[in-house]
Amino acid sequence: MNRVVITGMGIYSCIGKNQEEVRQSLYRGASGIGLDPARKEYGYRSALTGILERPDIKGLLDRKKRMGLSEQGQYAYVATLEAFREAGIDEAYLQENEVGILYGNDSSAEPVIHAVDIIREKRNTALVGSGSIFQSMNSTVTMNLSVIFKLRGLSFTVSGACASGSHAIGMGYFLIRSGMQECMVCGGAQEVNMYSVGSFDGLSAFSLREDEPAKASRPFDKNRDGLVPSGGAATLILESYASAKRRGARILGEVAGYGFSSNGDHLSVPNVDGPRRSLEMAIRDSGLGIKDIRYINAHATSTQIGDLNEAKALLHVLGGARPYVTSTKSMTGHEMWMAGASEVVYSMLMMQNGFIAPHLNFEEPDEASALLHIPVQTVEKEFDAFLSNSFGFGGTNSTLIIKKFHH
Repeated sequence: MNRVVITGMGIYSCIGKNQEEVRQSLYRGASGIGLDPARKEYGYRSALTGILERPDIKGLLDRKKRMGLSEQGQYAYVATLEAFREAGIDEAYLQENEVGILYGNDSSAEPVIHAVDIIREKRNTALVGSGSIFQSMNSTVTMNLSVIFKLRGLSFTVSGACASGSHAIGMGYFLIRSGMQECMVCGGAQEVNMYSVGSFDGLSAFSLREDEPAKASRPFDKNRDGLVPSGGAATLILESYASAKRRGARILGEVAGYGFSSNGDHLSVPNVDGPRRSLEMAIRDSGLGIKDIRYINAHATSTQIGDLNEAKALLHVLGGARPYVTSTKSMTGHEMWMAGASEVVYSMLMMQNGFIAPHLNFEEPDEASALLHIPVQTVEKEFDAFLSNSFGFGGTNSTLIIKKFHH
């Protein structure tokens, strides 16, 4: 079995456009949430959303390459540039080696809606434009990035609702561990526009605390009233230890375990059993004891039942252990298809820099979260391993365990 290491990271999110900005936001406990007033005109119940601007990629890519990129594809491109740079992987390396890509993405709504609008109005499909198909397919991120970066390994998109980004990393880990690939681009991306989340708003899934946007996302807090949608992209470069060593790459961490399960229960209501089995599988796979894991980045999105059931699953698995538990979604909102990947990057930045970011808006626990060790201020803390949970609609669960690399 090959050891699987992380040699590069990239992040583009509502709390920063690169690793350094994001590290500062995490340390300060800065929220990336605001209001998008246009949503109200369209009949949205909630105008709350993560706030981020589209990157300016005009100087980076020619028009032809830009045409196929959806909004989340643009985020993913910028995050992947940063990750390749950190990993020391250049064009020559990509042309000589079979680097693969697995990216989490479970919709591409805006381009579909724009195309349908044009067809309805003009009654002429030719006016949709040649880039539309490549933007609107669910595999938009992986198809575009594999062409832009001339990737020659495995390429497809992982769609597992809000666990997509996490499963993409887990599957990349499996492929490298088994020797099928040496190096993989893994991550997750989510568009941040009102078209993409209208149906969520219709389910009353979103917080309505519009008077204080930064206080709206309150995972594990008794008075939580729904999630806040957000997005962006996060990329990790995974490779075999042998490959990293051969290249002389700096190793940032090691993927130690991956666990997964399905609830087999309900389309939107999570249970305790599924997450518990995912957690147990990841811990088993990592070979670590629960006491070795000093930090847990919870999935907790700020919904009543989801946070409650995750806390119960965690308590079941933790036994007497008391690691710090936070949900970075208290700062970022729910980054949906991207969250499983970005939360690994957030946790990595904390592990590299010896701190745990504060869990915002945790003012009053409920009966389950009262038993978790949730810090509301920044904690200066060295730790060697963390666990990250991601769960999605349809009851899909993913758990990753990452540790510091030791020879």
